Amino acid sequence: MIQPKPLKKHNALWPFRWLIALLVGLVVIGLLFFMRTNRYIEVPGGANSLKPFVKVDGIKDDKKGTYMLTTVGIIGPASPAELLWGKFQPYSETYTQEELMGDDDSDEYNLLQEWYITSAANNAVVAAFKAAKQPVTLKLKGIYVMSIMDTSAFKDKLKLGDTITAVNGKSYTSSDAYIKAIGAHKVGDTVTLSILRNGKKLTETGKLTKLPGEKHPGIGISLTENTTVTSTPKVTIDAGDIGGPSAGLMFAVQTYTMITHQDWRNGQKIAGTGTIDAKGNVGQIGGIDKKVYICSKSGAKVFFAPDEPATKALLKLDPTYENNYDVAVKTAKQLKSKMKVVPVKTLQDALDYLKAHAK
Repeated sequence: MIQPKPLKKHNALWPFRWLIALLVGLVVIGLLFFMRTNRYIEVPGGANSLKPFVKVDGIKDDKKGTYMLTTVGIIGPASPAELLWGKFQPYSETYTQEELMGDDDSDEYNLLQEWYITSAANNAVVAAFKAAKQPVTLKLKGIYVMSIMDTSAFKDKLKLGDTITAVNGKSYTSSDAYIKAIGAHKVGDTVTLSILRNGKKLTETGKLTKLPGEKHPGIGISLTENTTVTSTPKVTIDAGDIGGPSAGLMFAVQTYTMITHQDWRNGQKIAGTGTIDAKGNVGQIGGIDKKVYICSKSGAKVFFAPDEPATKALLKLDPTYENNYDVAVKTAKQLKSKMKVVPVKTLQDALDYLKAHAK
């Protein structure tokens, strides 16, 4: 007698195994490419000619060669796939949102970067005209609201981007003067602020609060100066969606070149970076290794780097402090670049170098 073979058990899902695998794969890919983390990637950005950005009434820069501003790129919040990509990019670094932006949220950070470049442009024009010994006027419109403390009595009365034009009806000529005037009051005193918001004039009243770590009272905001520049000829600087203060030096070099009709480029690409104040002093910036990389790759022959050597005072504030110039030289050596890295402390240092090496 023949014993019948037992029937094989079939999993009802088995015919759909490839579909299930495909769906799982798509979910994984989706998470890799579309899930956001709290990480940001900083990578080399671009080396851009300043000719399209700096306009001077009645003057064209049509000579050969170009001055270039340099940027870093910020990607984020990054996806896991972008973080993986970033590991293979030259001179890339990864930061948390707090490391990159501090206590600011992304809107506050972007606003700050926009205002930094506006301030850098104004300072650059003033510094360039002063170096050229031509008349120029820098006027303070007021203090610009960059962030507002939760404990501020003006928390719901001020908005990011407001300009405070007077305190108790009185205007001042510098942000320090505003701070000093407010600090002369006592915690709990009531003050009235005159405000400019999107072209409209407003007034708001509130009490002063105690500032963390300070003895004197304040409004409870972080601020910077809102200035306007008047010059003849008129200079307009518009860097589009580029933000931050680091283009200040090169804005000033380009402006000086145009208003003095000097051409010291020898037909070359000349790049650089650094903040600038209205007196022409050049300051440190971030990501200089990335800027050296992209400028060398873009064919720049000269690169101006801020030269602010480490001191005990600076190292006390930041034990990781490194002089921009030192980092730039080290990066150029790593790249085996033929680009000349030039240290500058002031706008005049850069102009003196260009003049001395002009043909």
